[in-house]
Amino acid sequence: MDGTTRERLSQIQAIPLPERVVKYWARVETFQASNEDLLIATYPKAGTTWIQEVVDSILNEGDVEKCKRAPTQMRMPFLEMTASDGSSSGITKLEVMDPPRVIKTHLPVQLVPRSFWDAGCKVIYVARNPKDTVVSYYHFDRMNLYQPEPGPWSQYLEKFMKGQLGWGSWYDHVKGYWRERHNKKILYILYEDMKEDPVREVTHIAQFLKRQLSKSTIEHIVQMTAFSAMRENPMANYSTIPDSIFDRTASEFMRKGEVGDWKNHFSAEEDAVFEEHYHKIMSDCPIAIRFTI
Repeated sequence: MDGTTRERLSQIQAIPLPERVVKYWARVETFQASNEDLLIATYPKAGTTWIQEVVDSILNEGDVEKCKRAPTQMRMPFLEMTASDGSSSGITKLEVMDPPRVIKTHLPVQLVPRSFWDAGCKVIYVARNPKDTVVSYYHFDRMNLYQPEPGPWSQYLEKFMKGQLGWGSWYDHVKGYWRERHNKKILYILYEDMKEDPVREVTHIAQFLKRQLSKSTIEHIVQMTAFSAMRENPMANYSTIPDSIFDRTASEFMRKGEVGDWKNHFSAEEDAVFEEHYHKIMSDCPIAIRFTI
């Protein structure tokens, strides 16, 4: 790709996904997980990199240098993503790694390869409020030249509400993992809870991973994975991704990392329409999503 031709979306089981993901879907579907593997699952722009760095820091007991051994995408590969010609992918990276592996995915729960469930893998899922998610996704799609052209904000918001963006409906995504959280080994985390009390949430994650860490180590991990610290960390801020993929003149990869930035983008009318739509769609699912903290 020369940085000018953006990809279109295709579909797997009615879920819109980047064409490159669909083209090599058989590799993803047949991926063999180990029972030692950990899956980090999120809808796009829900704090994925943040939770990846938190997990890596916990597993390495807060050792800064170990956590800087390679960029995030190399330490914790993106399961379904692949080069357009299939020469390099999350799968090819994972195949040369020994378990336990930490694996990233944006796939909805029904598309996660069955081997993860058969192996009894642990999953950490992060949900972020949809208003901040769509704002972050919009700016990401402006700069990510591997994603479809986002177009005007108002049209983008409408596509988000209809589940027409990459990886499908936010509503179905967060509800899908929520409904499976007791049937499978899923730790369900809210982004806003992480922002409100990171020490509490990092402690929960460490307990889920059966890692006994001291309070001082937990506090150190919180500091080293704070947005400001990650933004300056070349092993976590995706600065190693070439300009032919990320157009940093359009937006930064690590933009704000805030709760409530949606207020700077939604008009009063858009917010009213979104609120009505949100409460209608989410009426059957009692996730305590917060739009401010």
